[in-house]
Amino acid sequence: MSACLVAARDLVAHYGSSQVLFGPSLDIQRGEFVTLLGRNGMGKSTLVKVLLGMLPPRSGSIVFDGVEIAGRPDYENARRGIGLVPEGRGIFPNLTVRENLLATEIRRESQRRPWTLERVYGMFPRLLERETNLGSDLSGGEQQMLAIGRALMTNPKLLILDEATEGLAPLVRREIWLCLTQIKSEGLTMLVIDKNLKPLLHLADRHYVIDKGSVAWTGTSSQLQAAPEVLSRYLSM
Repeated sequence: MSACLVAARDLVAHYGSSQVLFGPSLDIQRGEFVTLLGRNGMGKSTLVKVLLGMLPPRSGSIVFDGVEIAGRPDYENARRGIGLVPEGRGIFPNLTVRENLLATEIRRESQRRPWTLERVYGMFPRLLERETNLGSDLSGGEQQMLAIGRALMTNPKLLILDEATEGLAPLVRREIWLCLTQIKSEGLTMLVIDKNLKPLLHLADRHYVIDKGSVAWTGTSSQLQAAPEVLSRYLSM
C-alpha cells in the first residue's frame, strides 16, 4: 500500500467564466495532519470542493487511495472514504442528534476500530446528553461537535475540516482542538482549514499556503515559524 493517500496535480477550476484555481498541487501521506492556510478568498475552500467532487476541475489529476477521482461526484468520493466537516456545519436541523449520527454511518471491513455511536459519544459526552434533541436546538459548539461526529461516523480514510473552530467560544475551541489531537493520535489522515494558527502549528505535520488559487509556500511547522516573511505576506490580516 502506498504511503501517499492523496496526490493532487495541477488543478484548474472555474466558477462560470472566472478561474479560481491556477494549478495547485498537493500530497497528503497516510496519517498526516495537513493544513491549507491563507487569507479569505484565496481558494482554500474551492480546493476542498474540487478534492471532494463538489466542483469538477477543468483539468488536473486527483489520485485518492490509488484511484483517480478527479471529476467524480462527491457521493462517490464520500463512499471511497473522504469525510467532510463543512464550513457552517451543515447538520440536519430536523433530525435528533442520534439520527444525525446514524444517518451517515458507514462500516468499512478493513477498519480495526471503527467509529461507532458509542465512540463518538465517548469523545463528545455532551452529544449523549443531547441525544434526543433536534439539531436546531443545539448551541453552536454542540452543532460543531455533531458535525465532527457525523463525519467520523462515515469512518473516513481522509477527514477534511473547513473552519472547524470558526465563531466558537474559546473553551469550546479548546475542546475541539483536544478532540482533533486525539483523532490524530489514532492515525486518521486530516486536511484542515482554520484561522487559528497557534494550535495548527502544534498539531500539523505540514502546511500549504494558498494565495490567489495557487500554492505559494509549503513546509513543516518549524519551517513556517522560521519564515516570518511568509506569515506577514500571506497570513497576517
